[in-house]
Amino acid sequence: MHAARRTRALNLAHPTRTRSPAPSTSHALVARQMSSTRSVKHQQPQEDTSVGPMYRFERTLPSLPVPTLEETADRYLASIRPYHTAQEPAASSEPLESWAKSEQAVKDFVKSPLVNELQQRLQKRAQEKDSWLSEWWNETAYFGWRGPVVPGVNYYYAHKDDRSRRTGPARAAGLLRALLYFRRLCITQQLEPEMARKTPLCMSSYKYLFNATRLPTSPSDTAKIYDPETHNHIVVVRKNKFYEVPVVDEKGEWLSEKELEVLFKQVVDTAGSEADPHPVGALTAADRDTWDQARTNLIQHDATNEKLLERIESAIIIVSLDSNSPYTREEHSWGLWVGDGKDRWFDKHQLVVFENGKSGFNGEHSCMDGTPTSRLNDWLLRSLDHGKIDLGSSTPRAASALPKITPLAFNLPDSVKSAISSSIAAHESTMAKHDLAVLEYAGYGKDQIKQYKTSPDSYAQLVMGLAYYKMEGKVAPTYESAQTRKYKLGRTEVIRSTSPEALEWYKAMEDPKRSSTECVELFRKAAAKHIKLAGEAADGRGVDRHLFGLKKVLREDEELPALYQDPTFAQSGNWILSTSQLSSEYFAGWGYGEVVDEGYGLAYAVNNRTLRFTITSMNRGKHNNVHAFRHYLEQACNEVREMMEKGGAVPSADKAKL
Repeated sequence: MHAARRTRALNLAHPTRTRSPAPSTSHALVARQMSSTRSVKHQQPQEDTSVGPMYRFERTLPSLPVPTLEETADRYLASIRPYHTAQEPAASSEPLESWAKSEQAVKDFVKSPLVNELQQRLQKRAQEKDSWLSEWWNETAYFGWRGPVVPGVNYYYAHKDDRSRRTGPARAAGLLRALLYFRRLCITQQLEPEMARKTPLCMSSYKYLFNATRLPTSPSDTAKIYDPETHNHIVVVRKNKFYEVPVVDEKGEWLSEKELEVLFKQVVDTAGSEADPHPVGALTAADRDTWDQARTNLIQHDATNEKLLERIESAIIIVSLDSNSPYTREEHSWGLWVGDGKDRWFDKHQLVVFENGKSGFNGEHSCMDGTPTSRLNDWLLRSLDHGKIDLGSSTPRAASALPKITPLAFNLPDSVKSAISSSIAAHESTMAKHDLAVLEYAGYGKDQIKQYKTSPDSYAQLVMGLAYYKMEGKVAPTYESAQTRKYKLGRTEVIRSTSPEALEWYKAMEDPKRSSTECVELFRKAAAKHIKLAGEAADGRGVDRHLFGLKKVLREDEELPALYQDPTFAQSGNWILSTSQLSSEYFAGWGYGEVVDEGYGLAYAVNNRTLRFTITSMNRGKHNNVHAFRHYLEQACNEVREMMEKGGAVPSADKAKL
């Protein structure tokens, strides 16, 4: 692993740069989080008729609150209790002797004059800005990260197959034609804002969906948005080569699906069978300082290179026409996650389409979380499936009458060729240490879980925690991403899913002396606690962002409060399980990388009839084995269903349906 690699989901015990958190959780889950606990009371945002429907609530959204020291301290103390409790089945739930030190650190934290001064500074910042957190978070979690964005930051969605579009060009053409409609809704501000129940969510990040890019700059990256009215082209990558492809004709009219397919076939034919031996795209998989220097060298070597970069960076989106044909879930996932690290452009959102028509999306994570891109992809697939997209004429114009594709061929100096070679070697070395597995559990899904009268997300979280407990004999610090987009410039907060109630249920499940009825009772307590934590996080009243903010206003000449120095603080934020849910019946999977070397990335979906988990980790032998984790996840899914049935959680009228 790259030497500069750090935990991606901010570990506040260390002042180093960090990798980004997992994409934020699903729309349905956020709605549940916000309605299942007592939400913070604020005035319902008013509509602004001077802008389009998409942004009509933006100006009156509330600002992210600053929790009180007391409530954050109480939540933090409860969240670390499992790490001071004996882990063995049937062991007492009383705290161990180590508890006293951590408890005292929390008490001192609340009483500290310095910490109270930090709180006042943070409150003052909150009064002066739309979001006291946004700038800091974007910098610390994303732009300031100097390691490679793959596998550390970007994420992917795998699309379900389209049986009517079986080739790469055909599938790419259909997706792109649909994407143009979604883009137009965004540009004209006609897209309806996302809502959680009746609460509108911040839409500000949508401006980064199209014609936008992350740029490698030092000491911190930046983002740039190009005018969509004057940039109506995409860039296609094939065999490590780049091609500019217009999506409109000389009259400014969109090309039809069939005409786009003709142009994609031209790209395939023009690229040929030999890959470019110096793939510039590999630099976007390098550490950011290497890429920044190489980009500077490219521009200084030949002014034409800067123009070529501008055409790539200003494109609507990147389309990777991959020459591989994955078949298994793991092959499909790996291809979308990182591919071979060469035939991509990871600084922008990109559609990835394979030779056999399989497809997906690789998301650039710095400027937005997962819900906007999830909505985009679900909309594309759903609209195509239901025949809602006008595909244009089924008879394409002659190739000679269509706009021309333009090869984007760089003039590379030796220094950039060397950087490309070293980037490829570093990427291959990094990915050789990684593994990925997918569990598509077909035993039941959301429909059945609702029969158990429990939250589907809480259910999935407890299943994942049980699987880890079964495998390792202890609980794992768990990061579950909750979005805070009901606030201005909202991003995410942490749901600390490893609760004392969860630990007691795990222990009971592994204790043969405990009955199914007892286990169901403990499960319900753990699920209720999770729902409460999720609601607090959605309200911006979690633990981690507040503690992050207090530390950010600490001056260099001021002593770090003891709470941050307590070993349990570091332990509880060392996210062994980095989890996030995004669910769509049109996805075949999704995923991202683990956030600590010894941990797992757990992207999951609770669909109507299935549960799906994508597991990533580094290969570290016995304690980092995605295939073992997959086994225990499946076992946990089966055992929880058995517990529910034997423990009387399913009404008798419903048992006949099982």
